[in-house]
Amino acid sequence: MQTHSRGLSRRGIVVGAATLAAAGAKAQTRNENVGTPPSVITNPPRHWGPNAQPDMYPDPDIIVVDPAFNQSLLYITAIRRVATGFKWTEGPAWSSEGQYLVFSDVQANIQYRYIWETGHVTRFRDPSYNSNGNAFDFQGRQLSTQDFNRRVIRWEHDGTMTVIADQYQGKGLCSPNDLVPHPDGSIWFTDPPYGDTLSEGHPDDAGGATNAAGLFNPRIGAPDAGAIGGRKRELPNSVYRWDPSGRLDVVVTEDQLPDPNGICFSPDYKTLYVISTGKGPGDTGPGGGGNIFAFDVQGSKLTGMRKFTDMMVDGIKCGPDGMRADVSGNVWISSNAVLGYSGVIVLTPAGKLLGRIRLPEVCANVTFGGPKRNTLFMCGSQSLYALQVQTQGAAPG
Repeated sequence: MQTHSRGLSRRGIVVGAATLAAAGAKAQTRNENVGTPPSVITNPPRHWGPNAQPDMYPDPDIIVVDPAFNQSLLYITAIRRVATGFKWTEGPAWSSEGQYLVFSDVQANIQYRYIWETGHVTRFRDPSYNSNGNAFDFQGRQLSTQDFNRRVIRWEHDGTMTVIADQYQGKGLCSPNDLVPHPDGSIWFTDPPYGDTLSEGHPDDAGGATNAAGLFNPRIGAPDAGAIGGRKRELPNSVYRWDPSGRLDVVVTEDQLPDPNGICFSPDYKTLYVISTGKGPGDTGPGGGGNIFAFDVQGSKLTGMRKFTDMMVDGIKCGPDGMRADVSGNVWISSNAVLGYSGVIVLTPAGKLLGRIRLPEVCANVTFGGPKRNTLFMCGSQSLYALQVQTQGAAPG
């Protein structure tokens, strides 16, 4: 794993006014007389290592589609690659008290911390039991989903661990993926089957939906597979609400939204956004279509389901995975697409495209952190990126 301190790779970034937006647009058009600022789409592409040459402002990999996006951007900051060398990064979450970012390398079975003060990345929990999503609740306690143990857990301030949910109506969960806390103390999480595999957890026992023919032995290299959590897929994909009383309820069914993945609230907690991604292991139906849906939050229930976005940009399907909202209600969404469209797209609460952040690899999830919560952290497939912005993430991190 290669890490870069925060002072090593300052890069030009974006637009903060209409004039800079116009300049950025011109910079994206190749002009042999003046040169082309290196970006993810130039040949050769921009260099992301610690010895990269300085880039022109505005950053050519920040695309302003609507001038309103300028209000969320800073003139003189940098997209920077904080660390690289991972397998599949996921679940970034910011600890305001600890001043660190926690994130998962799901396939490597390790959870990492990025320490704000030093800029170093250190191992935090090893093994992590294929932790995927992470969050911090309103008391500052870390919440995590564990693909391997197919459960949601909470780390208490005294270092003990509490199991939030590992079954529903006596049946084991599929593989909880992403989660968000609510001010009322509840925890809302998605439960697709993506962790029911050799690479991100363990497959079902023979005869289960993800191991119907019994070809895989889930306990090779993982003798405790199934010792905690489900051994076979027993439930449909769902979105759940866990109540502080311990009650667990399905709030979105598989029939409504197949393969739920990323999840986040609007700043006022009146809207819940849920990503529906592609067909997962063991699915018998067609799976999700890579769309995002919005729901009205009515206490402990959801109503008014509607499509928020189909994630189409310039005719390109920008497959979503994770997302977070800022204090203005804009939604910052990870994008898995072809080079030039991988990274992050930003939409208004009405679903209007504001702009894009291009990364040299696909992006799995995002969050806001830093002392002022104005740094956008982006988990690429193999790397962690950061960008200072001119907005704040909706609390908590």
